Order: sequence, then structure tokens, then C-alpha cells
Amino acid sequence: MSGTVRCPWGDTNDALMRRYHDTQWGRPCNDERELFEMLTLEGAQAGLSWSTVLHKREAYRAAFDDYDIVKIAEYSEEKIAELLQNPGIIRNRLKIRSVVTNAQATLNVGSLSEFIWRYVDGIPVVNRWELQEEMPARTDLSDRISKDMKGLGFKFVGSTIIYSFLQAIGAVNDHVAACEFKGIGERPRLPWADISWRNDGRSEKR
Repeated sequence: MSGTVRCPWGDTNDALMRRYHDTQWGRPCNDERELFEMLTLEGAQAGLSWSTVLHKREAYRAAFDDYDIVKIAEYSEEKIAELLQNPGIIRNRLKIRSVVTNAQATLNVGSLSEFIWRYVDGIPVVNRWELQEEMPARTDLSDRISKDMKGLGFKFVGSTIIYSFLQAIGAVNDHVAACEFKGIGERPRLPWADISWRNDGRSEKR
């Protein structure tokens, strides 16, 4: 490994994992497709390692029409059967079907970005863990979001999955204190306090 100080899980010989840690994990995201992608991948991870899922990321993008939520919401049973034969993704019927269900639920919500970010008032929760082992698997926040999402018809959104999702999209910054990438996630891509979210997922100045 290089002399770069990372979170222990990102300090690995796996270049893809390092790049994901350095360039995406913990960085605030409001892009609708990227948010849906991460929700999909976190759900796919259930019972598996993140490395396994991350190495299938490009295959997932190709299989699910680059996360076109409207298209996915209209997938037929034939399309689901086709996906079950795709060796590039995790061929679990419930997980694949959940992507379609979640696309439909997302359209009903209007904006996944608006829905998620309102739980933290548009400002990332920045934790100050000294050790990776201090990080919880779930919190009151993820419990609340999980419960609400289940009520809206989302699948594979248990509290542990949702907490990982919040970490991934930067709504929660869980880089350990010594990690060189800690401060990056403390500077959101957008000035959240000055942004309001419309139902079409677009932002506008207040």
C-alpha cells in the first residue's frame, strides 16, 4: 500500500476498493441515478462482501439500463427472467425483483434525493470515530429511514443496509478521524443549506 492514510477497509491491495473509498464513499451525492445505483448495490450486498458487489458494478449498470429509473419501473416478467440468466450480476430473484419494486417506489416518492436528504436537513452527519470498530451497523437514523421506506413499498431496505447506503452517499461521513479523506466528505458538493429540492429531483436556490 502507499503512504496514504485511509480507513482500514479501504487500505487494501484491491485497486477498485481503494478508488471507491478515495473518490466516492462519504462524499455527499444528490444525483438521482447514482443514489438509486447505491441503493441497488447495497441491497445486492446483503449476505455478501462489498468487494464482491463492487466488482460487479459495471455489469449492474449495463444490466439495469444505466439505472434509468423510469425504464426499470416498467420491467416485465420476461426482463426479470432475462436478468436471472445474467452471470455478471447476483442472480437472486428477490434481489432483482426488488430493484424493479424500488424503482416504482422511487417514482411514487418523486425524488430519492429530496426524500433521503431531508432526514439530515441537507447537511451530512459527521462522526468522529477513532477506530473502524467503533462504527455502528445501524443507528436511530437508519432505523427511522428504513421503517419509512418499507412503509412506502421499498424492499431490501433494512436498517443495516440503509446505514451502509447513508455512508456511501455521504449523508453520513464515517471516515475515521485519521483518514486523509475525512475532510473531503465534510465539504458537500452543493451548498445544501441554500438548496431546496423539487419533486423532479432538480435543485433550485431558495
